[in-house]
Amino acid sequence: MRRRGRLSTMEKSAFVLGASGQVGRAVMSALVRDGWQVRAGSRSVHEWPEGVEGVLVDREIDAILVTALAHGADVLVDCVAYTDTHARQVLACEGLTGSAIVLFSVSVYADSSGRTLDEAQGCDDFPEFPPAVPESHTRVRPSDRTYSTRKVAMEDVLLSAGAAVPVTVLRPSAIIGPGSIHPRELWFVKRALDHRPVQLLNWSGQSQFHTSSTVNIAELVRLAANRPLRCALNAVDPKAPTTAQIGFAINDILDHHPETFAIPGSPGMGETPWSVPKPFVMDMSLATRSLGYEPVMDYSEALNDTVGWIASALHGRDWKEAFPTFLRANGTESFDYEAEDAWVRRHRVP
Repeated sequence: MRRRGRLSTMEKSAFVLGASGQVGRAVMSALVRDGWQVRAGSRSVHEWPEGVEGVLVDREIDAILVTALAHGADVLVDCVAYTDTHARQVLACEGLTGSAIVLFSVSVYADSSGRTLDEAQGCDDFPEFPPAVPESHTRVRPSDRTYSTRKVAMEDVLLSAGAAVPVTVLRPSAIIGPGSIHPRELWFVKRALDHRPVQLLNWSGQSQFHTSSTVNIAELVRLAANRPLRCALNAVDPKAPTTAQIGFAINDILDHHPETFAIPGSPGMGETPWSVPKPFVMDMSLATRSLGYEPVMDYSEALNDTVGWIASALHGRDWKEAFPTFLRANGTESFDYEAEDAWVRRHRVP
């Protein structure tokens, strides 16, 4: 098997693992537009975009992944890697792929006191980060204890000096794009569709938890596919909007204009999927320097397709049926309108 490490301007091949997810679909579209031959790896049959060949593959079975890559690929894009076993599986594809790009998470960062996102329960133990977190910032310790510690263990395997396959690790944050099983924007979209006259936002609506539009992640993948690196890169939008800005933008799209109550602190009301007591904002300068990266769009531009997709998914359906993963992550209290109305009655200034 010849190694597919050298990119040809006439023929570039990519294998996207976990292609049916929201990031995978955006990645495939970006690569196809850039002239790549794309094979889509997924556990089930799907209708793929024109120019994409589907391949049934379960990444938990090494032999099946090796068989799926038997024809070789210039780049393997892994959107569903979660353990160090998966990391070793990627590196074992030496000779079958020239390089790899693996999707991770910004949750790998810890502050100078060792506080992490996984373990934070409130303001007192929430990590305190610099105004823009660079890739060189302190990470959590690798282990199999939490989601983030497992991600770090994976990174250490993938980026080890002895790894034969060059790997670019991408660290997105709160991902936005059509096709999500956990669309955070549902928090505002459902309220707008229900014509809620009020919306409550804790931390005075000023929380910043950086967002990552799938089109921007896909652009980073496209650039890294053409210029293989061995490093980790943040993968977020140009700016980190506040929860108030997110709400305003979504409500504007849906022509909804509620009365907003910006609540200081976190009183148990107004808890959005982006609510954090201290800013969590990433630095993108390394991607710009190393890949010449420029964002495709900002968060507000990415909202149009996502909001429309969520509204369509909710049409004639209960939100719990349409988005069960959001329900498991956030609970029914996300839309406890009676509790919100009671809070407003108690606190509204006559």
